[in-house]
Amino acid sequence: MKTAEKGVERRQVRVDRFLLECGKELTAVEVAVEIAGAWKPGQDNVILICHALTGDAHAVGDERDPGWWDELVGRGKPLDTDRFAMITMNVLGGCNGTTGPASICPQSGRPYGSSFPLVTIRDMVRLQRQVLAQMKVDHLQAIVGGSMGGMMVLEWGILYPEMSRRLIPIATAPSLNAMAIAFNEIARQAIRSDPAFAGGDYYPDSGPIRGLAVARMVGMVTYRTPRLFEHRFGRNLQRSGPLLNQESLFQVESYLRYQGNKLVDRFDANSYLTLLKAMDTHDIGRGREGARRALARVQAAVLVIGIEDDQLFPAYQQRELHRWLIAEGKESYLFTFPSDYGHDAFLVQFDKLAPPIQAFLSDTVPTV
Repeated sequence: MKTAEKGVERRQVRVDRFLLECGKELTAVEVAVEIAGAWKPGQDNVILICHALTGDAHAVGDERDPGWWDELVGRGKPLDTDRFAMITMNVLGGCNGTTGPASICPQSGRPYGSSFPLVTIRDMVRLQRQVLAQMKVDHLQAIVGGSMGGMMVLEWGILYPEMSRRLIPIATAPSLNAMAIAFNEIARQAIRSDPAFAGGDYYPDSGPIRGLAVARMVGMVTYRTPRLFEHRFGRNLQRSGPLLNQESLFQVESYLRYQGNKLVDRFDANSYLTLLKAMDTHDIGRGREGARRALARVQAAVLVIGIEDDQLFPAYQQRELHRWLIAEGKESYLFTFPSDYGHDAFLVQFDKLAPPIQAFLSDTVPTV
């Protein structure tokens, strides 16, 4: 199936059989794909964009239906659709057009629900490689992504080192640290403790919307910085009235509730759990004698971008990644910047991201 609108082509690609790392096999796997820019099979001008936890294939949109990276992708922008074709896929385990827990299992005729198997970051990348092969894309000019998408970028460079000229991992790391896993566990427990979770088999009901909202609230605390929260909200009340009563509501509370409810309207709780576990279990060094030995496989030039105030993927992780690449004789550049937005800066502060990315894609040494 293909649809095109405003230069963006949407299509579904089917992979008949796919064996997961956990040993289980999925059949009739559907993958949602979007293509922006001029492209045809065999053309060597493709950049693959990998999305973050609650992202999707819709990186590029228009005024009526904006994409999540519109400020970076488009005509004359750093990810220039006059020069490159951008391909974005919704990840395996997601809930926006690619097979995930809410999808119908071909064997049972019912949603997978709790029976959906463990998915890893490597599974996501291996499936994307199969989709690109079906689309007759044999080489990429670059692979770029932030957070979970950045984990995929690194895995791409290790699993398929000959596939891409450049890698741009943003606000990510070879593996999550203990604090990030801890926050993810709180989010998981918020979802699982909601009575409406029903062990993961809540379809066709809406499921644990309260638990998912709380999980998102936890996430938002890690995505931003204390400085931003203090500057934007302080101790201001959302509604006027006496402070010392049960109905008083601080603006920061209202903000977190809004963000939680907003996610519930567009995301499935089982997918949230699936993708959190994929991030937690990911380690580029697993089965490869450690992360540094794994990075020895990389052949592409790498631009590592970090955010100094990132609580989820602290900047020391990007510095370490860069040092390891250099130690292995790889072409690596490191660009970091401070931001009150913290981890979310890669989705907000495009003015910071644009110059180094544009330079890197033009074969110019980025300013570091």
